[in-house]
Amino acid sequence: MFSGIIEETGLLKAIGQDGGNVHLTFECSFVNELKIDQSVAHNGVCLTVVSRTDDAYTVTAIRETLERSNLGLLRVGDRVNLERSMLMNGRLDGHIVQGHVDRTATCTDVRDADGSRYFAFSYEADSAMARRGYMTVEKGSVCVNGVSLTVCNSRESSFEVAIIPYTLEHTNFGVTAKGTVVNLEFDIVGKYVSKLMTYGQDAPRTE
Repeated sequence: MFSGIIEETGLLKAIGQDGGNVHLTFECSFVNELKIDQSVAHNGVCLTVVSRTDDAYTVTAIRETLERSNLGLLRVGDRVNLERSMLMNGRLDGHIVQGHVDRTATCTDVRDADGSRYFAFSYEADSAMARRGYMTVEKGSVCVNGVSLTVCNSRESSFEVAIIPYTLEHTNFGVTAKGTVVNLEFDIVGKYVSKLMTYGQDAPRTE
């Protein structure tokens, strides 16, 4: 489980193909604190550390992960947002993030907001998925490339987020531009509520 509060960006040093799997090797400042089998979110995707050296670590992404997220688009030299799993004895500064990416979205606009920036994202609308909670709501939470953010201008297949200068500097939002593909994880609370409502509609009635 994660909070959507990014620790830092990691540098992709190597990519290795193994059948349908891809091994991704990263450098970051906390490499020596990582352990094999530990979970780390990469652009919001929860991946397991499978090997580590003194200055880098490797994770493996399976085909489904590559197809559902933007990890398959990464190239050596790219930076990804990193977050280690949440400590349960601390404050939840973001929102509950599972590290299970629901889909990708495309940045459609970036505009200045007197020091901060507004980023607009769009994705293919799917009413069936929306009924299951795969959607945004005004002032609700959404995870974009692993960053916990508040939704504004929520529409059927698009939304905006406001990014402050600190987040621009410490995440890969600093290099996000029109046309950039990002990972989305919708709010798990909304998914549970939608599921419960579906059960209520489908429950058999007794006379």
